[in-house]
Amino acid sequence: MKIYVALLVLVLLLVLPYVAKTYGLKNITASDLPDEGGWAELSQGNLYYRWYIPEHENGEIVVLVHGFSTPHFVWDQIKNFLIERGYKVLVYDHFGRGFSQRPNIRYDKAVYVESLNELLAHQQVSQSVHLVGYSMGGAVIGHFTQAYPTKTKTLSLIAPAGFMPGTQAVNRLVTLPVVGEWLGHMFAKNMLVSDVSDTEMANIDDPLAMEKLDFISQVSTQLSYSGYVESLISTFRYFNLFDAQDAFSAVGGEHRIPTLAIWGTQDATVPYSGTVHMLEAIPYAELLTIEQGGHNIPYMQPSIVGSGIVDFLDRSILSHSAD
Repeated sequence: MKIYVALLVLVLLLVLPYVAKTYGLKNITASDLPDEGGWAELSQGNLYYRWYIPEHENGEIVVLVHGFSTPHFVWDQIKNFLIERGYKVLVYDHFGRGFSQRPNIRYDKAVYVESLNELLAHQQVSQSVHLVGYSMGGAVIGHFTQAYPTKTKTLSLIAPAGFMPGTQAVNRLVTLPVVGEWLGHMFAKNMLVSDVSDTEMANIDDPLAMEKLDFISQVSTQLSYSGYVESLISTFRYFNLFDAQDAFSAVGGEHRIPTLAIWGTQDATVPYSGTVHMLEAIPYAELLTIEQGGHNIPYMQPSIVGSGIVDFLDRSILSHSAD
């Protein structure tokens, strides 16, 4: 009898916190969308996108591809550097994040690559574009360029995933059915706000940096929608974020896509040691190192990142014109 009571108590201890975390989560609908931007109806569901059009266009398009968990708000400061230099900017949210729908699908490499490809087709973008990818977004644009090299003009990789071959992908518990979802809902917020921990924020002095409380508020909004945590867990299971060497070797080999990498020396998520593998795959890549920079450099050090990207793009365009 004592064993049954103990098991019941254990089940309650596991189930009740999960119910408390998931009860009342809402499905995202069109009424949740901001006034700007909209949904693109793609094969897997509705994907949120938004264009930013400069007053004086230079004829070039930049597509900003966010990372694993934080949606397009990470580009709020960087996009202004691009717009001021005449670049049309397209931002979007991956499925499962931001204002995009959260379909119950397998979030593997193909989902991320093809959603970007379908979005460009939906928006009738026929010219090659400049791709900027942050964290997981770096791996996404690497795989995209391997699949569609003629659609990519340049790559800008910010603290990119994909350069840690041999790394244990994730804790094996996350890959277990039910267990992974339970862990995700219990500990997601702690993981998501780690990029604004005291350690990560210690060396931030950029006047354009995102406010810490604003970041936490935006993350909390994500957690209020059903399917968000599930999209993260599925991505952990089915998309190898640690080794994209084959894709980047194709970028730097047969395709010779001009590439910039921006990396912080104190990145605890994607260690700076990954620059060694990046330069092995793309030997000609430019590397902009941010001393003491963490994984949060797009939104906490946008002055360095934004100016670095536009300088690289401007030079790439001039070089292409000279050819």
